[in-house]
Amino acid sequence: MSGEVDKVEAFKKANGTWGLLTLWWGGGAHPSLRRQGEASVEGVLNQLVLEHLQLAPLQWDVAVSGKPCDCDVVAQCRVGEAVELEVRLTNRSQGPVGPFALTAIPCQDYQNGVLNHELQHAVTFIGSNTFHIDAVKPQEKAVCAGALLFLCTGDFYLNIRFQDDSSSSGGRELPLSWFCLPSVHIKALDAPPEAGA
Repeated sequence: MSGEVDKVEAFKKANGTWGLLTLWWGGGAHPSLRRQGEASVEGVLNQLVLEHLQLAPLQWDVAVSGKPCDCDVVAQCRVGEAVELEVRLTNRSQGPVGPFALTAIPCQDYQNGVLNHELQHAVTFIGSNTFHIDAVKPQEKAVCAGALLFLCTGDFYLNIRFQDDSSSSGGRELPLSWFCLPSVHIKALDAPPEAGA
């Protein structure tokens, strides 16, 4: 616990602005609805909060058919054509990480809170849907690649889940915030009509 308190104190000293926060809120023109106040963050900053405030030292990049994916990008492909999936990891931490197993799980989102994972007749992987990344040293990169095939049109998502396969990490459990992989949204379109058909 002492080490955690020391880290919090060092963080507060380094940033200098974590003592008090001034809050303003208002409800329009009526003076009684305008308020302000101060809130202390003492006791709120602990190691877990600090890990979420700091940038994760593991940088994950996902590409579909060579194009980077991000939460606001929809990748497009044709039904019946192989789609390359690539996951890149850059280790910006101070120590080695891994090995990891990543599993890509396709689903359809019906935009009503229901996710359909029963897609064996709509999506298939060419090979395995699980990818392995060996241990990655600090400042090094690792890439794993695979391919999938869409058998019908539609909007699909890939949830990429990870499993820490390291038995040699010395009991060190990495924070979940280090494993925020980008969302992958793929729209499978009709194949173009064949010439002369």
